[in-house]
Amino acid sequence: MTSFWSWYIILLTGGTLVALTWLIFATRKGQRKDTTEETLGHAFDGIEEYDNPLPRWWFMLFVATLVFAVGYLILYPGMGTWKGIFPGYEGGWTQVKQWEKEMDKADEKYGPIFAKYAAMPIEEVAKDEQALKMGGRLFASNCSVCHGSDAKGAYGFPNLTDHDWLWGGEPEAIKTTILNGRQAVMPAWGEILGEPGIRNVAGYVRSLSGLKNPEDLGIDIAAGQQIYQTNCVVCHGAEGKGMQAMGAPNLTDKVWLYGSSFAQVQQTLRYGRNGQMPAQKDFLGNDKVHLLAAYVYSLSQNNKDQ
Repeated sequence: MTSFWSWYIILLTGGTLVALTWLIFATRKGQRKDTTEETLGHAFDGIEEYDNPLPRWWFMLFVATLVFAVGYLILYPGMGTWKGIFPGYEGGWTQVKQWEKEMDKADEKYGPIFAKYAAMPIEEVAKDEQALKMGGRLFASNCSVCHGSDAKGAYGFPNLTDHDWLWGGEPEAIKTTILNGRQAVMPAWGEILGEPGIRNVAGYVRSLSGLKNPEDLGIDIAAGQQIYQTNCVVCHGAEGKGMQAMGAPNLTDKVWLYGSSFAQVQQTLRYGRNGQMPAQKDFLGNDKVHLLAAYVYSLSQNNKDQ
């Protein structure tokens, strides 16, 4: 901010406070001292207003707001380049410094606990009751908005309580996913295959999961299989069982991230998908991610029948 605008804000703010202070005291000075039965001479819907002074407690509230405003402007930044003199914040208070101070205080208190669990194998942490409670709170704060409070996912967001893992369900694979995030890319095939090709491949892919296809659309499963072997096998494998190294889903297990209906499968093939799991490394840090990974790992271990 240039000096001109800095002084402009300072003078405008200061001048406004001075003007308001003068106005309230000048108005108070011109009022009568005692109450009266006289009115101001006008009426609104039959209601008249007495010519009485402003109640003292009300006047003091106005004064208090002015005092508060002056104190606030001294303590906090806001008037041009003024940084404020709020104690404990070198160079002036800011919301970023406030957040950093609170995070430092939390790290000092809870850091050793996170470090203790970070030194343990994820499988062992997943069996610790206190660790799971902490991991559950981390999940609720950072993951539930996408995967749900019960971690069973939603349209486009994986269920974390079953045994279907796009990028692998081993403890270290889960931690890597949370730390670095994932970017899944399913290319669009609409312009390449055309509608008949999309229809046939959708029918073949659904048949891998044992799903029945509409009988009135003239779906050619054999043609769909041939297209699949030419274009899809590199990611999903010859048998359609997927490839975790690439995040390509298993097409034979009846688990469909974007829906299994014929229309939904066609939509996926026609326009592709671009799911993204955001990286948490810089936000949560390794120790918290380690604890969170243990919690996520425990979810599927507690549901071995799924």
